[in-house]
Amino acid sequence: MSALTADAKGVFVIAVTPFHPDGQIDMESCDRMVDFYLEAGATGLTVLGMMGEAPKLTIEESREVVARILARVEGRVPVVVGVSAPGFAQIDTLTRAVMDLGAAGVMVAPPGSL
Repeated sequence: MSALTADAKGVFVIAVTPFHPDGQIDMESCDRMVDFYLEAGATGLTVLGMMGEAPKLTIEESREVVARILARVEGRVPVVVGVSAPGFAQIDTLTRAVMDLGAAGVMVAPPGSL
């Protein structure tokens, strides 16, 4: 894991979640996307942001995407994972899962009810 520290700088790309036409996650495109971002000089990645596809994924799908991206990154740059969800239990579950996989940190948007 590449740690996220107060010294973090550079470009943390906001990654998309690629899908096949049938709605399944396109893991091969995840690999190509990571390669492209790193070859372009990204110093970190952010995945599963709340403004895109992430809220539509199950916790297991989110975990699978993060595991695939972290495996491809191989610790070369920090990966920050969006864990926003409608309830704190879901946020806790996903946070623990992605941190156990090796994420450098998480980002959380406050629920609309706060």
